[in-house]
Amino acid sequence: MHQQPYDPAPADPPPTAPAEPSAGSGDGPAAEPPAVPARILVVDDDPTVAEVVAGYLDRAGYRVDRAGDGPAALARADAHRPDLVVLDLMLPGMDGLEVCRRLRVRGPVPVVMLTARGDEDDRILGLEVGADDYVTKPFSPRELVLRVESVLRRTRPAPVRAPRPPSAAGLTVDPAARRATKHGTELALTLREFDLLTFFLRHPGRAFSREELMREVWGWDFGDLSTVTVHVRRLRGKVEDDPARPRLIRTVWGVGYRFDATGREAD
Repeated sequence: MHQQPYDPAPADPPPTAPAEPSAGSGDGPAAEPPAVPARILVVDDDPTVAEVVAGYLDRAGYRVDRAGDGPAALARADAHRPDLVVLDLMLPGMDGLEVCRRLRVRGPVPVVMLTARGDEDDRILGLEVGADDYVTKPFSPRELVLRVESVLRRTRPAPVRAPRPPSAAGLTVDPAARRATKHGTELALTLREFDLLTFFLRHPGRAFSREELMREVWGWDFGDLSTVTVHVRRLRGKVEDDPARPRLIRTVWGVGYRFDATGREAD
């Protein structure tokens, strides 16, 4: 039986999507809301959970589709491409991890994973298969709506302020097109990996703690720092010639990580 996922307080008001980006994100004032609201696919086999989550998202102004299992979710995604998927980890038959993998094969789409477990291994597994965020049950639907808005805000193309796309060490990112290349070959990055690479390219040579990266890239003032560790490892696997001996994204012991634009071997 699933745990009750929502706040019991009856006075809890319907949420509204935040109008401003998180402090330190560098995105400036929030853009005007799109003419067509984002489409969210909610996947949960518990009708109560799905109804509550869908209701809050609907009142926040999103278009909401629902599915009760993995095959139904994939069919929904094929019929109407979602802008984001709220995906329960514990689904009957095909679990949320497999659904997430198959969604990724179809194309990039942000995923917020729901899990009834607080085990760190489950959270890391979700991040490993490409989830952009996770929420542990029982959770507040208002918090989930804010997480959804945060992920969507960072996946929408932002105005390019620089005269040319950031590039270094053969890596180039185009924020407007959400496209990254290595020596001219396009990289298959998740949305968070793209944001992380863009941030590193814009700040070469400076060491950042995991707390700073979580705040600047994710827009969170608090959270599980293993999120940063997992994404750095995944990004190294795609941009480094030898991920076991990284030359670009260096570990700075006792501090965090630094992007080395020269790519030289450490002394």
